[in-house]
Formats: sequence, C-alpha cells, structure tokens
Amino acid sequence: MLLDGKTVIVTGVGSGLGRECAAAALREGANVVLAARTKDALEATCAELDPDGDRALAVPTDITDAQACSALVRSAVERFRSVDALIQVAAFEYVFGGLRDSDFDDWRKAFETNVLGALTVLRPVADAMKESGGGSVVLIGSQATFKPNLPQAGYAASKGALLSAMYYLADELGADNIRCNMVVPSWMWGPQVQMFMEGKAKHKGVSLDEVVNELVGKFPLRRMTEDGEVADVAAFFASDLAKAVTGQHLMVNAGELMH
Repeated sequence: MLLDGKTVIVTGVGSGLGRECAAAALREGANVVLAARTKDALEATCAELDPDGDRALAVPTDITDAQACSALVRSAVERFRSVDALIQVAAFEYVFGGLRDSDFDDWRKAFETNVLGALTVLRPVADAMKESGGGSVVLIGSQATFKPNLPQAGYAASKGALLSAMYYLADELGADNIRCNMVVPSWMWGPQVQMFMEGKAKHKGVSLDEVVNELVGKFPLRRMTEDGEVADVAAFFASDLAKAVTGQHLMVNAGELMH
C-alpha cells in the first residue's frame, strides 16, 4: 500500500473530491485526518469511511482560521504522532461572471480561501512535517487556470495564484524535505457535476448521455475523469513513489488539454 503507516490530512471533505481523497488515502493504508467546516456531515463521512474509527479522525476546521488550523494539526499529531502529507482540497468555487458581471466580493472570498486559506493551514502542517523529517503537500488546482470553460475567471485566477505560490513553497520547504505539488483536474464526474449535467439535460430535453458526450466526445479518452481518479493521483503525490518530485503540476483531465 502506497501510504502504509503515514498520516494524511485531507481538507474540504464533503461529498466529492475531498471524500474521495480521504477514501484513497485510507485504502492505501494511511491514517487520515478529515477536515471540513460542517461538523455533522464531516463526522458522518468519517464514520462511513472508517466504521471502526481506528484510522480516521474528523476535525471540523475552517482553513481561513489560523487557530483552527493549528488545532487540526495538533489533533493529528496527538492521535497519530505525525503529519506526513496534506491534501489541500478545501476551496471556494462559486465565483461566476466576467469583467462586468462579477461580484468582486466573491473574488475576494476565492483568494481568501483558495490562496490564503491554503497557506494558513500549511504553516502548522509544515512545522509538524519539519519536526518529523519531511512530508508531502498536495494542492488541488484547476484546469480553468489554463483554459476557460465556465465563466469562472475569479476562481481560475485564485487557482493560478495558488499554482504560482506552489513553486515558491517547493523551493522554500525543500530544505526541510517537504515536497509540494499540484493536481490539476478539469471536469470531474462526481455529485456536483452530475447534478449540473442532469439539470442541463432536463433544460435541453435530451438524455444525460447526450449532454455528457457533447462535452467529452472529443477528449482523447472519450470520457470524463472521475473524482476518484483525481484522488488516486493525489495519493501518488503524497506517497514515497513521488519522493523526488516537487514543484510540479499534473493535469488529470482525460486528455482534454495537453500541457
């Protein structure tokens, strides 16, 4: 198992990618600390993924709150003795519109969460990793940074800023044997995208398969990436198989954009 004996913190654990990242880490043998803002949903997910409660711990956390982030890391170390990897999924995505119809307050919230929030949780994580001899930071980006799909300029810009920060983090933290990489998904088949596609199909009066094929029919793999497949790549970056890989981003997009 790729992560046997390691402790992995996963933020943004909801019904989609965060949940799948936690599930992948557990499947690969890790102890997993699940973090998200909503306590009840987080604890229910934790109990579902690890019914015995032996290898998973739920810690409600807002990544924009420095004290909450410190408490998250402290809980991980107290329960599992170290922090070996962070998979930073938590993000604010609901930034729609272009130059003239964007709400700049939404832009601010995107940068506050997606950039500064990631750095806020990373500070105590990096301290814990340094203490134990190193670790792996896995950031989640977005192909929207490179190719407009939906009108989400604010979200794309925040993820682009996070990508730029990642290069500097990899250089700064490398001296402490801490690697920093980014997984860059595009469309991911999961609960949110399925709901969006079903709504689009209903609006157009066509089948779900037709709507999906309109989008992915020209992708090299002729299908949409699943959120679990993105999680698998995050688990790879978190593992020792990637121990010489840092400062890199990897697109997981069924070949939609080759970069």
